Amino acid sequence: MKRKRRVFRILAAAVLLSAVLYVILVNLLVSAALVPSFMRRLDAFQRITDESYAAQMQTSDIQVNRQLALNATEEWLATAESRTLQAVTPDGYTLAATEFDPPEISAIAQIEPDSDSHRWALVLHGYTGWKEEMYPFARWYQAQGYHVIVPDLRCQGESEGDFIGMGWTDHFDCDLWIDYILRQDTDAKIVIHGQSMGAATALMMTGEKDASVHIAAVISDSSYTDAYSMFGDKIEDWFGLPTFPLVDSARLALLMRGGYDLSDASAIDAVARSHTPTLFIHGADDVMIPAHMSEELYEAASCPKKLLIIDGAGHGQPQDKAPETYYGTIHAFLAEYVP
Repeated sequence: MKRKRRVFRILAAAVLLSAVLYVILVNLLVSAALVPSFMRRLDAFQRITDESYAAQMQTSDIQVNRQLALNATEEWLATAESRTLQAVTPDGYTLAATEFDPPEISAIAQIEPDSDSHRWALVLHGYTGWKEEMYPFARWYQAQGYHVIVPDLRCQGESEGDFIGMGWTDHFDCDLWIDYILRQDTDAKIVIHGQSMGAATALMMTGEKDASVHIAAVISDSSYTDAYSMFGDKIEDWFGLPTFPLVDSARLALLMRGGYDLSDASAIDAVARSHTPTLFIHGADDVMIPAHMSEELYEAASCPKKLLIIDGAGHGQPQDKAPETYYGTIHAFLAEYVP
């Protein structure tokens, strides 16, 4: 009997230890994927960045077009009128953004923008990104006569926060920038242009039943269908761990620590409720977020919509693979839906 009790105690201790180690593993995983400061300590941030770059298409035309865009953006920044903005979230985090005014004369669009333009663009970066990488898009919108706001999403760049929001906390945070725009211009017509996680954020914003009627259009570039699926894929790709049961465990840990449910961050549910005209764009050779996700979003969307797939483009590369097609399609789409 004593021996049986001893064996039972050993087994119970082993089970308890295993459970504790599993909880630690799950929490480490959540931090390694969604807490930038922790990711940097583990070098996970740089490793994910490096792997993401290595997975992109490295063709000469993409590299040349990318460098041309960066050079033009650097030149533009030297003279562009801009200001730094801040907004405080209901849970107390300070968010940062840059605002660009429309130019007096646009060399790109060959127009003289109306100084009283009511057109605004909110330009959103992706996972582990920052606002400066979206400045080439801001340059294009500003040249079309738009006021442009480019924020750092929660706990990225200069914005405070606890966990990367995968579009969920971000789509609430971005309402603060919509409110700011409407304080400046009660007649604003707002375009939200997002890439990757920023695109998912934009789609979630327009999927809300109380979405602002001032949001005139969305440009969704390389969005995922839902964060739950993406998290499962990346657990395997980046950490070599099984999806089951880790994704559901991580979902519970994130709910307890970060205050949001990963399964709520669903762009595909949002587009089914949206009435906002949306242009879906994706690179056909995207291995980070496969193009079929934008195709699924397009099929599920109940709003006026258009789909553009760019052959030979990887993740976040459509504008560099085919800049004339990319911006030309956006221009035509917005001409139809943004007065």
